[in-house]
Amino acid sequence: MEYRRLGDSDVQVSLIGLGTMTWGEQNTEADAHAQIGYALDHGVTLIDAAEMYPVPPRPETQGRTEQYIGTWLAKNPSRRDGIVLATKIAGPARQPHNPRHLRGETNQFDRKNLNEALNDSLKRLQTDYVDLYQLHWPDRSTMTFGRNAYPWVDDPYTVPIEETLTALAELVKEGKIRHIGVSNETPWGVAQFLRAAEKLNLPRIVSIQNPYSLVNRTFETGLSEFTHRDGIGLLAYSPLAFGWLTGKYEGGARPAGARITLFERFQRYSNPQALAAITRYVELAKKHGLTPTQLALGFVNSRKFTTSNLIGATTMDQLKENIGSAEITLSAEILAEIDALHQLQPNPAP
Repeated sequence: MEYRRLGDSDVQVSLIGLGTMTWGEQNTEADAHAQIGYALDHGVTLIDAAEMYPVPPRPETQGRTEQYIGTWLAKNPSRRDGIVLATKIAGPARQPHNPRHLRGETNQFDRKNLNEALNDSLKRLQTDYVDLYQLHWPDRSTMTFGRNAYPWVDDPYTVPIEETLTALAELVKEGKIRHIGVSNETPWGVAQFLRAAEKLNLPRIVSIQNPYSLVNRTFETGLSEFTHRDGIGLLAYSPLAFGWLTGKYEGGARPAGARITLFERFQRYSNPQALAAITRYVELAKKHGLTPTQLALGFVNSRKFTTSNLIGATTMDQLKENIGSAEITLSAEILAEIDALHQLQPNPAP
């Protein structure tokens, strides 16, 4: 396993990070515990959760993912120091699919909500601190979760980024958070967080958790330079595009128990342009004797701006293949063919 520096911190994280959003919905507590054990035994150090998990978010399941991690930690307290534990606070419900059952539509990034959300997460996780605390999506309306353009919405109120960062800094000082990150964020937002940190002498964000895959390379356009110039590393989510890039949905197949089979809400990667591009990548993988999963994850792993590639699995076989992608090196020829396909249909599923 390769390890990369988390932003400008002194923390090293595994190239493959363990995503958890199926735990409590598609995966049982026993499944979750087995995945944690296997992942740690094979060099994974980063475990990423969120207060709203599992997904799809529902009031009756909210928090189960963190609870499952917490029961594992309670059984294995000696292993806590070897884990970089990350979780997220949900933002305000500004889009139809954003959950409204947490702290309501006014769930914003002010001191009250940040303290309440973090303390609830710590209780479920059965730990005194998290290594990385992330804002799951911006407090303001912007390009998130498949939007193709900036929405030009005048929100009634958004918490100023300086206020949010000040409240997070207090939690860092209390020892409840080691580092701060953002998620589903834009270049403008990242710049504002960096400016606020410099202006007020507050902690800098160390990471941005955004989608990145063969069919969504928008991170390269405006955000990758922040990795190069400011050390804001990418925690790449959906590297397999909800499983589409594994090839298991090719030809209209709908395997039993798979996410797309179970849930209608996951339409982000199923437009005709994306499906055509996915088929070409699946064919490219087979041409070079790779599985589609190896090609897709190997590509994300190869990017200089990737700090950790957040994989998710519902079976142990999937988990093993995903973690094993850390050993895959794509040749210059394959990478050139990927870029050629990208030029044919750039970012069909942003």
